[in-house]
Amino acid sequence: MAEQVEKKKVELPELFYDLVFAYAISQATDLLHHFQGSTASVISAFIIFSVVMVVFINTWMIKSVFINRYGKNSMTDIILFMIDMAILLYMSNAFEGDIHNWFQPFAIATGLLSTVLVVQYGTVYLTAAKKDDKKIAKLMMLIVATRTVLVLIGSFLPLNIGIAVFLLGIAVSWILPALGGSVLKLHPLNFPHILERLTLLTIITFGESILGIASYFTVKTFNFYSILIFMIVGALFMTYITQMDHYIDENRSGETGIRLIYIHYFVLFGLSLVTISLGFISEIEIPKNFSVLCLYLGISLFYLGLFLTSPYNKKYLRLGKVVIGFFTTTTMVGVILSLIFNNFPEIVSITVLVTIANSAMYVHYMVKRTKQNQNYDIKN
Repeated sequence: MAEQVEKKKVELPELFYDLVFAYAISQATDLLHHFQGSTASVISAFIIFSVVMVVFINTWMIKSVFINRYGKNSMTDIILFMIDMAILLYMSNAFEGDIHNWFQPFAIATGLLSTVLVVQYGTVYLTAAKKDDKKIAKLMMLIVATRTVLVLIGSFLPLNIGIAVFLLGIAVSWILPALGGSVLKLHPLNFPHILERLTLLTIITFGESILGIASYFTVKTFNFYSILIFMIVGALFMTYITQMDHYIDENRSGETGIRLIYIHYFVLFGLSLVTISLGFISEIEIPKNFSVLCLYLGISLFYLGLFLTSPYNKKYLRLGKVVIGFFTTTTMVGVILSLIFNNFPEIVSITVLVTIANSAMYVHYMVKRTKQNQNYDIKN
């Protein structure tokens, strides 16, 4: 039997921090409301939303990786959490008017968040007793410092140039950690801890989805379709917790966690799209085709993220072609039928059938494979 991996406790300040981040992600979804109906406006709003989501998620990821390796729940850590949360609250409410109005304060706040991490990694570099930790701290400090400098420089340049420099800074912290895997493996992540952090952040984001559909549950708006919309979110939630609670083998050591972290970009991005789309499909002024495509893109990204976690699954629960083929087929049928019928009742009805069918398939596969594995163990 494999040696049990000691689980690092998720501390309460981390959960407090996650609440603010979930709020930030929910505020970013409002950016998709800032288009005027033209194709160019839709594309522009979607690109801006995507970039802001990457900034928020990337910021959470690099902070959480630091806490996983070096966080001690000390008073210093708690104070820095509080500083980060204050900056995040400001960033979350910066989206007033068009991008010309909010880009600079948003970019400066992003740079300040990165500065806090530079200080933290610099402290580890100066105080760490092990050479491996010094190597990791030096690498990450350089990556985050580069991000900080480029982001802050971009904030003071003319908008068309400044955005490019800003994005370069974000790309540095998004891509380079994946290239430094050999160094990061010198001090692997505590896998159960990072898995729990990512799962809790996603569940909190599901909570924001519930808030997003709350407008369907007022005295004036509540009807049969309100229940169906809730069931869509519920089915996605059941699929997610089935994967994270039952499919994944959290007893893993020697992991950098990079794959799991990058996978959750798809999960969180997809869930945010689902949230905003469930509001779109009932709005007359928004083209139904756009709403449907946005909804099913979100669902597809969400499912893709779950499938990409398969290498972390227990061996007997690795996903096969049957499961992936079933999800792909039902989702494609769903989007085609929704585009054909193209009315609120039909879109909701079709989508709830798709998500429930997929969730039921996922649970069925888990139960079936678990029984087969238990029977195999008994025979051997």
